[in-house]
Amino acid sequence: MLLLATIAISATGLTGIAYAQETIEVNNQSSMKLLGAGLAFGLAAAGAGIGLGQVGAAGLAVISENPALQSKVFIFVGMVESIAIYGIVMMFIILGQ
Repeated sequence: MLLLATIAISATGLTGIAYAQETIEVNNQSSMKLLGAGLAFGLAAAGAGIGLGQVGAAGLAVISENPALQSKVFIFVGMVESIAIYGIVMMFIILGQ
């Protein structure tokens, strides 16, 4: 019942009035810059998140076995986080051109 109501409300929201507007020239180069910058940062952040999940889980297991290895685990976590920082740097390089 709730699904049917949601579909009905969505269908009525999709049927709107179309107004004529002026044509807008789109600069293809700037839109490709934005797309490239978004992909650079998004994929780097996603990769860093996946990697940090695995390194963090393994690091916690190592620390629970031997607390003396805590500093080495932090180094590995920092190496994974650097991937996201490289993505941010590449985003700014792409947007700066």
